[in-house]
Amino acid sequence: MAEPSLDARLASVRGSVSDAAREAGRDPGEITMIVVTKFHPASLVRELYELGVRDFGENRHQDAEPKAAALIDLDPIWHFVGQLQSKKVRAVLGYARVLHSVDRTSVVEAIESTGTNVDAFVQLNLTDDPGRGGVDAGDLEILVERVAAAPGIRLLGLMAVAPLGVDARAAFAEVRLASERVRSIVPEAIALSMGMSGDYREAILEGATHLRIGTAITGNRPTRG
Repeated sequence: MAEPSLDARLASVRGSVSDAAREAGRDPGEITMIVVTKFHPASLVRELYELGVRDFGENRHQDAEPKAAALIDLDPIWHFVGQLQSKKVRAVLGYARVLHSVDRTSVVEAIESTGTNVDAFVQLNLTDDPGRGGVDAGDLEILVERVAAAPGIRLLGLMAVAPLGVDARAAFAEVRLASERVRSIVPEAIALSMGMSGDYREAILEGATHLRIGTAITGNRPTRG
């Protein structure tokens, strides 16, 4: 059986997002769907753009930078969703308008040093593994206060990835509760970047405003010969 076409997969996910939003008593229009195009060529981004997608996510600078350069004739909104190295911040800000993975003070300092204005999420680590990326829950307020004090950074809210093997909705509920702590410091930081191809319905039910969806729309990553 042939795999559904790109436009069919996109329409299916858009429909499912709308259904989940209505189930949650929410307006589907308040949810931003970011199509994560990692491992896929610029040509796929161009196809998605022609289908009306404007928000795209990448998690590897070495792949994202040439892709963004190849699509300079378009006006996509690039979201950097991977772990962010301080030494690469300046280069990433050459194309990314939104950073989803601010998780330590050194990254904040690197952003400040560029003099660039950028929208950002603080990433919350929902595991006990520091290698997973994200700030530990116990240090959340400290980092949020540092971001709030940084000129040029507009804090949108929290980002998180549901750990494997746990109930996704419970994980997202934890993020929603943590968001209240963020809003006590930055009241306008109400956004929640959470939910991917396998768990975006649960994320929407817990208040996600930004979804990061890859394979459900793009299909499996292309093989590299």
